Amino acid sequence: MRSIGVVSDTASHGLAEDKSGPTIQEIVKGQGSKFVCSEYVCVPDEISQIQSVVKRWTEQENIDWIITTGGTGFGVRDITPEAIKPLVEREASGLVHLLLSASLKHTPFAALSRPIAGTIGKTLVVTLPGSVKAVKENMETLLNAGLVEHAVELTRGGTGQQVHGEMAKDSGEKSRGLYHHHHHHHHTPQPRSTLSHDPSGPGNYVLAVDVSASQDVPRVPSTNVDGYAVRATDPPGVYKVLTSQIHSISQTVPPGSVFRVNTGGPLPIGSDAVIMVEDTRLVSTYKDSDGDLEGEEKEIEILIKVPEKENIRFPGTDVRVGDIVLQKGDIITSGGGEVGTLAFVGKKEVSVRNYIRSIRTIFDALQVEVYRKPIVALLSTGNELIDLQNPVSHSGNDWGGIYDTNRPSLHAALEGMGYQVVDLGIVSDDVESHVAAIRRGLQSADILLTTGGTSMGPTDLLKPVIERHFNGTIHFGRVSMKPGKPTTFATIPYENSVKPVFALPGNPASALVTFYLFIVPALRLLGGWRKSQVQLPRVRVTLQSEIYLDPRTEFHRVIVSQGPNGLVATSTGGQRSSRVASLSGANGLAIVPPKTESSPLKLEVGSEVETVIIGEIQKLY
Repeated sequence: MRSIGVVSDTASHGLAEDKSGPTIQEIVKGQGSKFVCSEYVCVPDEISQIQSVVKRWTEQENIDWIITTGGTGFGVRDITPEAIKPLVEREASGLVHLLLSASLKHTPFAALSRPIAGTIGKTLVVTLPGSVKAVKENMETLLNAGLVEHAVELTRGGTGQQVHGEMAKDSGEKSRGLYHHHHHHHHTPQPRSTLSHDPSGPGNYVLAVDVSASQDVPRVPSTNVDGYAVRATDPPGVYKVLTSQIHSISQTVPPGSVFRVNTGGPLPIGSDAVIMVEDTRLVSTYKDSDGDLEGEEKEIEILIKVPEKENIRFPGTDVRVGDIVLQKGDIITSGGGEVGTLAFVGKKEVSVRNYIRSIRTIFDALQVEVYRKPIVALLSTGNELIDLQNPVSHSGNDWGGIYDTNRPSLHAALEGMGYQVVDLGIVSDDVESHVAAIRRGLQSADILLTTGGTSMGPTDLLKPVIERHFNGTIHFGRVSMKPGKPTTFATIPYENSVKPVFALPGNPASALVTFYLFIVPALRLLGGWRKSQVQLPRVRVTLQSEIYLDPRTEFHRVIVSQGPNGLVATSTGGQRSSRVASLSGANGLAIVPPKTESSPLKLEVGSEVETVIIGEIQKLY
């Protein structure tokens, strides 16, 4: 049984006014023996008080899952994200995307929510909105298919084997069918795809046009806080509470009544101000005999008088119709900000522009046009290679061979960045096989990526095949760098276009290093990125390991961490170009200058170097 702690700041005047906390408790009870709500506290909208409770519970390590409710909107008092985010040690961006995606199915105003999810020590922490309706929707999403159980188990140091085993059992033949489809169904992407909050959806696409608002946001007067719509002339006193269940917003609120509103919601006719929940007191609730209204607010007392227009967002105050909200060339990242902006102005679909022919597809007010990501054809060359999934030797002798490392590693890197990959397999060291593979790549992809076959050996056939059989042009075939000297770039005319070909070295470390330095910028450029943004970021780091200089500029594999005084880098060890283990765990490529007559033999510990960042930076302390 897992323990849950609930922190509610939806009603700072006390537990009696809180509705969201008890709702969570009821939902948890419905889960049987899976969870128990062992802690429940109602705190004011103060960062220090929220943090104090969360810190105390996580330090005790007897709470598996902390849920906060309220304070996640855009109101002045909505400070829960600011309270929780500094405490989170590992962010769970996937849970955030899941919550937003699920909520947006019910209301577009969910785009105004600012959820936080992650872990603090061995405790999972998730922030939910303050409304009972939103809490029910979000809890249903989190508890679906054992998602939170699995997350909690992993956070507490478990392996998750039971959950994975059940998933594998349930999937059966279905999963095997999907695996086959994944490897063999390489079709051209459809011209339109539905906008999604899943990072594997529109993540890292580039806008092909400016995006403007097709309507005012908000469209009608709405509230920027949780509270009650009132007339500014209403004096303090006891009022009947109306909701959308019993009163239409198109009808005037009668005297002696107020209308309950949640952040972002529209105001009923006749109201000209909103009083915050904190400035009211609950007087009574509906009883069992009132049916569906049981437990809902019946009467409240207004404690203060509010001025006209208080807490109201008027039409067009956020965005006016025609305003440019995102510009051509902006990147729709998987971080969610751009997706939220598109949803905010009502854009629900993307139309994909073919970057090669610059064909624009028709789009209406609810669509936005983006550049299509290039499709990558991937192959390895060499009789010495063996496919890990089909270990048959092509060498023609009893030697056996070596496993093809480059193709799986590059395939994983490409798919992780959201690119579709056409796997052409291992190509034998003969002209006919090379010609056939390249022809398939030209037919099915926008760019060809090969490894091996670019050195000076008699079986390195790629360059002559490109020139003699495809009338291609070799733009460069040697690069003064370590590793990666044999890196080659060529272009091949195909139909009415020219397709790029990158041939990377066969040594595994060389292939991955040159992938990040050459292929990633090329793919970004083809996908519509601005030239100023195509290179991976570079930072200055302090070396924690000595590095000897080489006559060529070296891209030394390092682990970059955040130290107490800035970024530091530690070498991954031996840097042989065949040693792929030197990239395992590496998140940076330290740019080591070439050795000259006047330079030292090595860079000492404490030296500063520029480093290309290829992965996430971790904290060292």
